[in-house]
Amino acid sequence: MIIAIHQPNFLPWLGYFYKIAKSDIFVLLDNVKYSKNSFINRNKIKTPQGNEIWLTVPAKSNGLSEQFIKSVQISNQTDWRRKHLQTLEMSYKRAKFFDQIYDDIKKIYYESDWNNLCLFNTSLLTLILNKLNLKNQVIMASELNIEEESTTLLINIVKKLGGEAYLSGYGGSKYQEEDLFKKANITLQYYDFKHPIYSQLWGEFIPKLSIVDLLFNCGPESLSILMGVE
Repeated sequence: MIIAIHQPNFLPWLGYFYKIAKSDIFVLLDNVKYSKNSFINRNKIKTPQGNEIWLTVPAKSNGLSEQFIKSVQISNQTDWRRKHLQTLEMSYKRAKFFDQIYDDIKKIYYESDWNNLCLFNTSLLTLILNKLNLKNQVIMASELNIEEESTTLLINIVKKLGGEAYLSGYGGSKYQEEDLFKKANITLQYYDFKHPIYSQLWGEFIPKLSIVDLLFNCGPESLSILMGVE
């Protein structure tokens, strides 16, 4: 059984969903410290000007650097939801599959007052997995009641779930203690994601955008494109 683990990011990029597709169980790492202005509360989309911009969910700043991701609160002092949705509509209303995606995103944005960032991200993630028809199991790390840090935390999560292998992005090689996986008899795998080039609005192709860019433009073909299936 292959286990993959990642923070519950906001409208993640394509590689995030490739990682989910390549795992048997995907764990949302919500019980680690929040990183300010990371992909946990923002991601990029493409505008009609042909450039990329950030969509950012504002987080309350008090004690933010010491909070676990699961506890981070959204700052609702500004109408960020309306701004996000207007930006998405302006950028993608001409996309072939806009109507099939946008209304469902809008529904999630307004189904709650959304004070908790992790819950908001998870709701959007569930929607996207359904749109991609990905049925892989997704669970929250905090539900496993494991109190460790760094590589030891990852190893204990894999063990508790009965996994034989841990699937990591290549960036993990910079901070993971690879020898600890060997000692724990867990196979450490690095996934090889090749970013696809797909039909995109507004000029020259821009990679590493939010998954919504692919969904708006390619609809039901998105998963096949994501996985490199011709």
